[in-house]
Amino acid sequence: MYGIRGAPYASLVFGYNICYIFSMDQQVTQRQNEIVRVTLIGSVINAILIVIKFAAGIVANSAAMMADGVHSLSDFLTDFVVIVMLKISSKPSDEGHDFGHGKYETLATTIIGLLLILVGGGILWSGAEKIYDFLVNGVELETPGWLAFGAAVVSIVLKEGVFQYTIYKSKNLNSEALVANAWHHRSDALSSVGTAIGIGAACFLGNNWAILDPLAAVVVSFFIFKVAIQLIKNSVDQLLESSLPKETEDNIAKLVYSFEGVKDLHNLRTRQIGVHYAINMHVRMDGSQTLDEAHEKSTQIEERLKEEFGAQTIITIHVEPWK
Repeated sequence: MYGIRGAPYASLVFGYNICYIFSMDQQVTQRQNEIVRVTLIGSVINAILIVIKFAAGIVANSAAMMADGVHSLSDFLTDFVVIVMLKISSKPSDEGHDFGHGKYETLATTIIGLLLILVGGGILWSGAEKIYDFLVNGVELETPGWLAFGAAVVSIVLKEGVFQYTIYKSKNLNSEALVANAWHHRSDALSSVGTAIGIGAACFLGNNWAILDPLAAVVVSFFIFKVAIQLIKNSVDQLLESSLPKETEDNIAKLVYSFEGVKDLHNLRTRQIGVHYAINMHVRMDGSQTLDEAHEKSTQIEERLKEEFGAQTIITIHVEPWK
């Protein structure tokens, strides 16, 4: 008969840990595969819209629709950036990356934000140039055809649908890269709204109102800038090892203090690695308890934090005696 610390107990613990690790690996793989699947669905829609927009822009003689096609092309290229970065970020920890590869997903978000700024800048420049030529140089803007207006409407419907689907999945999968890509879809939808307004007004009212096309594009470009700046700010905060939000740290402290015997929590340090958290802390407990008891309490705290913030949360607890 073995004691509680004997071979049967050790085998049970070892088997539980192996199953737990295998389960976590499966969850990570499933998450990455689902993110890739969502991204691929968006890329198929983008490919269809690229063909529609460029064809409509050429046939209907619409520069605005051609610019909108370039925007969809940037979406299509962004999808590949997301997929490549996600494949890298899903790799487990190795000798050169003790905390895993999660920040590659953060890097993907940064790249998408930068691409959005370039796209917004291109739309702004093109629109402003046409407005200047019309108002200052007296250049007459050509009236686009109705085919371009129809293509813009199709783009709005499809891209808004893909945005709603992607943003919904991003919440379930807790993926910042999907959030960034979703907003890239929304920026394309907004761009198409501006294009539809400009093309529609020009078609209805004639050449005298053709300036509404580039004017709407300029307004849309500022919406794109706003989204891009927010995405880049969040990503840069992570890359620069910014702490987790105060409300999250307050929640961590509340959970730790809920354990009987915890006298003090200090030196709390937090950061985000991809979609996972890293939490370091010093905890003071009753100094009269045994090392075994202090270790058991620390394990309970660690398990509770992982229940709250995810099984892959990296937690380091330094135990000190309460004097």
